[in-house]
Parts: sequence; structure tokens; C-alpha cells
Amino acid sequence: GLLPGYSVSGVTAGMLLSLFRILQGIGVGGEWGGSVLLSMEWGSNERRGLNASWPQIGVPVGLILGNGVMLLFSALSGPGFLVWGWRVPFLLGLVLVAIGLYIRLGILETPTFTRLLEQRRIAARPLAEAIRCYPREILLGALVRTSEQAPFYLYTSFILSYATGRLSYGRDFMLLSVMVAAGFSLFTVPASGYLSDRYGRKLLYALGAIASALFAFPYFLLLGSGMAALAMLAVILSLVTHDLQYGPQAALIAESFTGRLRYSGASLGYHLASIVSGGPAPLIAATLLAASGTSTGIAVYLVLCSAVTLVALGLLPDRQRMDHGLEYDQAEAAGTVAERRSRWPLPGRPPVLSESRGPQPPG
Repeated sequence: GLLPGYSVSGVTAGMLLSLFRILQGIGVGGEWGGSVLLSMEWGSNERRGLNASWPQIGVPVGLILGNGVMLLFSALSGPGFLVWGWRVPFLLGLVLVAIGLYIRLGILETPTFTRLLEQRRIAARPLAEAIRCYPREILLGALVRTSEQAPFYLYTSFILSYATGRLSYGRDFMLLSVMVAAGFSLFTVPASGYLSDRYGRKLLYALGAIASALFAFPYFLLLGSGMAALAMLAVILSLVTHDLQYGPQAALIAESFTGRLRYSGASLGYHLASIVSGGPAPLIAATLLAASGTSTGIAVYLVLCSAVTLVALGLLPDRQRMDHGLEYDQAEAAGTVAERRSRWPLPGRPPVLSESRGPQPPG
């Protein structure tokens, strides 16, 4: 908000902007993992999808606040918007920083992390250990986001220039459409997290990836209709297909890692996707549009993103039923011992009883 413009400091302004943007990205890298794990680990194993989805609604809340404030100050400042009006929303972000800091300082560490402290099982170099122990999960966690991350940047960023430039929609109309779609996301994101608890994380995620592929071509057809109502419908439905993945995504990625490495592993996999899938997406879309002059190449690109996600999802280990309160090696060892005892009871020890079927027969 206080950054000098090019007319004042020349190329230094662009260098400072890039530097601050990198620092902001590093901050987000720590912010997402912490917020998701705090939400997930304070809840029960049966509600991990729903609990971890609550921080995810920060994205639609941010879209509503950001676009809303931009619309407001665009109207208030008029021609002065490009001179000073655009700076005010950035300065107002300090209020959100203060609120977030106040909340974070008042939250206790989760029982999972507290137990790790008591057992002195905290990893000395968690990032290096996460890469050594979970390289597959980190890579697949990044690739599984492809059909969520790349389309999201197109649906909320690239579409603003495409719709206003190529299709002649008004900028304010497109900002308003994204805000309306984000309003729906306030409900569809946690609903998707809840459904993933009931019907399976990977199943719901796969349905979202398939829906994203099926909607790729209709999305651009609706936008190209020239009708405002259909264009807004396209924007709304595009975020619904995104939310089917974004809701269960936090738990899907986080529960892939054991407690002592969960923060580092989940954050690394999650934000690696932002580098390889999210950031380049608008550039790829603009290149495809310039090369062909139509949106067909972009739609094909979205379908390929869904294909990458489905393959990665199939290869990602399913740890939804694991107890996130225990280290996975402990949980697996406990499960092995329990299974052996149920099959071959020790002398003088009764067989393990099930809840309704009585003693289990020997193996």
C-alpha cells in the first residue's frame, strides 16, 4: 500500500514488489499448515474432513472481502482509483493481520503436539526428515492439487482479463460474479469436508476432479453466450467443482503424514502445487489463447489437469482411518499386536471380544 510507483523509483519499485510478494508467499506457506493442523488435531478422527475444511473458507472470505473493497473504492475514488484508491484495500489488510495475530496467540497447542513434546519425539530437522520419510506423499500431495489449483487461478484471476477483454463484460460485473460464487463457497467448502468424512475423502475428491473435467468446455460456452445470467452461472458452478476438492483437501493431505512431520510435510506438498500448478496456470492459459485464438486449448488444459489429479489420487496412500493422535509407526505396531492377540491368545488370556459377535475363533 505504501510502495513507491515506477514514476518515483523506476525499476526498484518492481523489484520491491517482487521481494514483498515472495515474503508474503513464505508467510502463507507457514500460515496454511498451522491453521489446518490446529483445526484438525483439536477435533475427533471421525470429523477431520469437516474440521480441517474450516480454514479453507478463508479463501472465499478473502475473495469476498478483497473484491468487495476493490469495488467500493473504485466507486469512491473514481478516476483517482489508479492513482491512490487501489492502495487503500492493501492498507486495510493490517486489520486482518491484527485479528489473525490476536486469535493465534490465544490458541493452545493441540493434544497431538503436546504429546509429542512430552514424549520428546519432536523432529530436530522436520523438513529434511519429511522429505526423507515421505517423498512420495509430498509429490503426490502436490500433484493431487492440480485440478483444484490450476483451475482456481483461471476462475478467479485469468477470467477477469479474459471476460473483460475478449468477451466485453464489465470489470465490476465480473468482480461481483466472483463475489457471489465465493458466497456459495462459504457453504460448499465445509459441506464437502463433511461429506468426505461420511463417504470417503478420496471418493469425494475424485468426483470433484471428474466434475472439473466435465465442466471445462461448458464453462467457456456459458461465458461466450454473451448473457450476463449465464456468465454468472458459469462462475458460480466453476467454484462448486473446485470446492468439491478444496473442502476435503486439507485433511487428505495433512493425514498423509505422521504427527511429528505433519506440519512440514503437508505444507511442502500443498505449496509445491502453488508453484507448479497454480502460478503458471494464467500464463499457460494466456499462451494457449494467443496461439489458437479460442478457449478450446484452455478447456483441454483443464481436462489434462483433472487427469493428473486422478492418477495422483489413485497412488496417494489412504490414511483416513488412521488415528492422527498417534504416530503412525506406533499405531501400526499397536494394530499388529492387537491382531496377533486376537488370533493367538496368550495362555490364560481370553480371546479379544468383538462388539457383537462374541469370541473370535483362532486364525
